[in-house]
Amino acid sequence: MKIMTCKQLGGACDKEYHAKTFEEIADMSKKHGREMYEKGDEAHIKAMKKMMELMDDPDAMKM
Repeated sequence: MKIMTCKQLGGACDKEYHAKTFEEIADMSKKHGREMYEKGDEAHIKAMKKMMELMDDPDAMKM
């Protein structure tokens, strides 16, 4: 069993996802993100924008 939080995945809250695989967690996270976006949750929208910016900048993901 794998457990990750919304924050660990770049989100804005402590909601936990419990699943057997990371792919299942990713699906749950996407669903949660859509729900928060539809509700207009500013903290999640801000986290989504930050993630989009990181994905658009190839150097931002390098360690």
